[in-house]
Amino acid sequence: MAGTDQTRRPVTGGPVIILADPQLGENIGSSARAMANFGLGELRLIRPRDGWPNDYAYKSASGADWVIEDAVVFDRDETAIEDLHYVYASTARPRDLVKPVITPDQAGQDMRARIADGQKVGVLFGRERAGLSNDQVSLADMIVTAPVNPAFASLNLGQAVLLISYEWFKCGEFTLGDGRRELGPHAEPGLKMPGTRPATKEELIGFLEHLEGELDMSGFLKPVEKRPAMVRNIRNMFQRTLPTEQDVRTLRGIVSSLTRTHLRKKPNP
Repeated sequence: MAGTDQTRRPVTGGPVIILADPQLGENIGSSARAMANFGLGELRLIRPRDGWPNDYAYKSASGADWVIEDAVVFDRDETAIEDLHYVYASTARPRDLVKPVITPDQAGQDMRARIADGQKVGVLFGRERAGLSNDQVSLADMIVTAPVNPAFASLNLGQAVLLISYEWFKCGEFTLGDGRRELGPHAEPGLKMPGTRPATKEELIGFLEHLEGELDMSGFLKPVEKRPAMVRNIRNMFQRTLPTEQDVRTLRGIVSSLTRTHLRKKPNP
C-alpha cells in the first residue's frame, strides 16, 4: 500500500476491462489492482469459474476494492460488449482471422482518440490457460499483441491487464506545441459521420443474428458441421467494416427487403 493516497479514487473513465472465463480469484484481484494503478475502474467478468464475489479477488486487489465491488458479471460474451463501440482483443497467439494488429502503446493512443471522440471502448482478455478463443477474438475489432520473447510469450492475466492499462494512462499527457491535447486519428482530416455515430456492439450483433437467422432459413449455412466457421467468418467480415448506427439500420432493412421479396416469389403449395 506504500505510495497510495486512500482519500482518492482514481477512476478516469477509460476503457472497460473485460475478463473472459477467468479461473482464479487471485488473478481477478491482481487485474483490479493494475486497473486502479492506472485510473481504470470498470471491470466486467464473463463466466468466472469460481463464482462471484470471490474472497481471493479482494485479497489480491490490495485495496482496489471499488473495482472489485463495481465489477459486473455476464453469462454471454456478446452481452458483455453490446454497449461498446470498439473492442480490442489482447492475445499473443497467431490467428487465422483477418484483423488489424497493433502493439499496446499504439492501442493506448488509439483508445485515447476514440474515447475523446465519444466512443466507449473495451479490452477483452482470455482465460489464464488458453487465452481467448477464435470465436471471442472474432467479436473484437482489433488485436493487441505485445512484443515479447517468442520462446516465452505467455503473460499472467494481471500482467497483461497492467500492460494495457499503463499504455492507456501514460499517453494521456501528450500535447501539441501550443499545449492543446493531441487530436488523434479521428479529428481533421478523417471520416465524418454527420447525423450518426459508430454502431454499438448490441446493434451490430442484432443485425448479425438477424442475418444468420435468414441465412439458416435460406439454407446458406450448410452443411451443419461447417456452420460455426461460416458464421465466424461472416461476423468477422462485418466487424472489420466498423459500421455506423445508420449503416446497421440500412443493412437490416436490406435483409428484410430481400426476405420479403423471396417470400412473395415463393409458389404456394
